[in-house]
Amino acid sequence: MSTSTLFYVHDPMCSWCWGHRPQWELLQIALPDSVSVKNVVGGLAPDSDEVMPLAQQKTISSYWKKIEGMLGIQFNHDFWPHNSPRRSTYPACRAVIAARWQGAEDKMIVAIQEAYYLKAQNPSDTGTHLLLAAELGLDTKIFAANYSSEKLERAFMQELQFARGLPINGFPSMVLQHQEQVHAIPLDYKDYRGAIEAITEIIA
Repeated sequence: MSTSTLFYVHDPMCSWCWGHRPQWELLQIALPDSVSVKNVVGGLAPDSDEVMPLAQQKTISSYWKKIEGMLGIQFNHDFWPHNSPRRSTYPACRAVIAARWQGAEDKMIVAIQEAYYLKAQNPSDTGTHLLLAAELGLDTKIFAANYSSEKLERAFMQELQFARGLPINGFPSMVLQHQEQVHAIPLDYKDYRGAIEAITEIIA
């Protein structure tokens, strides 16, 4: 039985979260059995129908190049000329929660990241999320109903509030809850082992 929870605070449209994915996957495999993982969507940017100004597009695409150079993570830069990018990550966060309710949260997170960073699909569009839900074999009628429901919106707002109450400095962040205390866990984009050491020390 788990006695500790590792909260992974992320946003499905956060490029640093995509950069951290390989180490995050290794970290989860290495976690002690007594530690359970809980994803928390952080909500990087609220709903918007406005196309990102070109200056902002250039700034974000420069982050992609930086992460690519630093970590060797692949990005499809065709996204920028082939889409109307919006600074709007709340829809993708809702898609993650709707998938969670069908037991496919992790699969949806990866699907959104791959759609965005590898397939140059727009992760701010509802159509993209419905397509991914179908590809993942989810019940698309239930997914669509949940995605736009007041129940999900309430759950999402509660999750944002919870994330903002944790000791984090952006996304991704890791926080360990152990014996009713919370501990910020160091995050290394190149090596997960320091985080495992910190977790092991806390729960010892």
